Amino acid sequence: MALPLAGGCASAPRLPPPGVVAAARGARAYSAELSVSLRGRNLRGRGRVLVAFARPDALRVEVPGPAGARLVAVARAGRLTAVFPAERGLYVATASSEELEALLGIALTPQELGDLLLGQPGPRLKDYTVQWGPTAPRRIKATLPDGARLDVTVREPALDAALGPAAFDPPASQGYRTLDREEARSFWSRR
Repeated sequence: MALPLAGGCASAPRLPPPGVVAAARGARAYSAELSVSLRGRNLRGRGRVLVAFARPDALRVEVPGPAGARLVAVARAGRLTAVFPAERGLYVATASSEELEALLGIALTPQELGDLLLGQPGPRLKDYTVQWGPTAPRRIKATLPDGARLDVTVREPALDAALGPAAFDPPASQGYRTLDREEARSFWSRR
């Protein structure tokens, strides 16, 4: 069914096939490769990110680099653990929106981030638009609670992905030195 548009050559976004939205929002686990652009007051960046989560609150974020992971951050049961392998650094905090904002520049809880990726915007978002693919959101634009703008392109999303419990264990960090918030943020945001 075509929708009439007022002037211009723009076309209406395609709606996802029936049942796709409900299936995506009901997924218990998810994994994907993301291309992320973030523009905030104190941080601007773009890059490739590998993400996985399992409801209710388990999250894994990896930022790959040319010689291996630059950052591996895992949140589960209210605890956030991030390692910076090249620097042999470890950052541990609560898995709150404040700590994820301090570390990654994204002022969302693990649950809110999972909802955002599955096409279910939380009430704290100031703006949210989504373009659906055949099974899940493929493009997401959001204005976060702190005003930062997030633009995500999703590659190969896997709903109800078979993620073992070890996927959300804190990364190995024996012999790593403990970092404070500012030092952890500076390692992640380096180019």
